[in-house]
Amino acid sequence: MTSTSAKSAQANPARAVRQHALTSRFLGVDFVPIFPEKVPITKQESTAAATSARGGAGGTAVGEVELIPPPRTDWHTVDEKRAAAQKQLDAIRARYEKDQPHAKFVTAHTNIVFGEGDPCARLMFIGEAPGLDEDRTGRPFVGRAGQLLARMIYAMGLSRHEVYIANVLKTRPPNNATPTSEEAAACAPYLYDQIAAVRPEVIVTLGLPASRIILKTEEAMSRMRGKWASWSHPDTKKYPDLTIPVMPTFHPAFLLRQYTQENRNKVWSDLKRVMTKLGLQGRKKG
Repeated sequence: MTSTSAKSAQANPARAVRQHALTSRFLGVDFVPIFPEKVPITKQESTAAATSARGGAGGTAVGEVELIPPPRTDWHTVDEKRAAAQKQLDAIRARYEKDQPHAKFVTAHTNIVFGEGDPCARLMFIGEAPGLDEDRTGRPFVGRAGQLLARMIYAMGLSRHEVYIANVLKTRPPNNATPTSEEAAACAPYLYDQIAAVRPEVIVTLGLPASRIILKTEEAMSRMRGKWASWSHPDTKKYPDLTIPVMPTFHPAFLLRQYTQENRNKVWSDLKRVMTKLGLQGRKKG
């Protein structure tokens, strides 16, 4: 924002709010409710919000939570089930860091972006690879596409703390390049074990690379999205009964590039199918 724009916003906050709403609409978020930057906190998030509030001036006050809140670090102590699942996830990450499959291909990463969220989440989102903001913070989906995904999650009646978010690749490709099939194959075993640790009731794959690696297909995104499929762990001896419904849909970054009512309606239609399967009511548009 330029200094002139900043002064204008301070002088006329109502105009600034309207401009923010118009910008959000331009970015493709008009199919989810209008809501403030901070939204009511859920009971499950209260501990994390309180911890953030104690952190000083930059913390979030108890009673409200940022749309992309700080990651929770207390899953080991929430309950036995989550503690066990988080322990599995920690072990998978340690194995990944030891094996370093990304060393086999060109990468421009600063941090490993493993994944975050409820280790026993009912819903898991899988993208393709970290971008610049994700690489800088070590967290998945925190850039512009992440902001849009957060709004989608909120519209479904959930929050980031109640889902699990990961990518196929755990390190950023140079210039945010689309993962190659070789890169995806090298990282897939760790993703598969992540899924097995979380055991979500539904997986939403975001974009073509994630959908193809999970569904083991070469079909186009237009043919896959909006149709239920299923994923099973390749190690059928270790996970004989692990089969999870999968809903492929467009990546939020695609929506930001291809801003059309048709594309937004398609994604929201896909998410409503997921909501129906999980029994979610969603939030009414404001």
